[in-house]
Amino acid sequence: MTTATIPRPEPSEYVPYYQTYISKVPPKGDLLTVLEDQRRETQHLLAGLSDAKALHRYAPGKWSIKEVVGHVTDSERVFGYRALVFGRGDENPLPGFDEKAWVPAGRFDARSLIDLAAELDTVRRATIALFSGLDAEALARRGTANNAPISVRALAWIIAGHERHHVAILRERYLA
Repeated sequence: MTTATIPRPEPSEYVPYYQTYISKVPPKGDLLTVLEDQRRETQHLLAGLSDAKALHRYAPGKWSIKEVVGHVTDSERVFGYRALVFGRGDENPLPGFDEKAWVPAGRFDARSLIDLAAELDTVRRATIALFSGLDAEALARRGTANNAPISVRALAWIIAGHERHHVAILRERYLA
């Protein structure tokens, strides 16, 4: 495991859009611990839901709980891949992704919530392992994704904030 902490990124390390997610992560504490705590909390939250409840949509045209879980998993994979590429010093630009197209193609509602939660758990464990193995130099590297510059450490904070954003929506709009 790396002895490097993952410092909060400076605003110059990401486009302003991502501040929405980064701002949701407490500024103090170890980000790897935050990621692990989120993993456990989210698994606990999902374990209490039935497949029928997980098909709930809080409004017409909104994703189901299963689709939210699938989206968080897909997004974490994409952000993690970007961190891997840039952390290894690869300077090739990476494309964006269209979550509005990916969610229907993922057919998440046809899968069990247990399966989706297990996949999310596996992806999060892989994310933690990836960032645990990056040193300070790798965390500071930058690349271009979706035509915008971004640092590896910003991607780590975005992953945590993105998950926090969607879990808050689940709690407020789906499970209240």
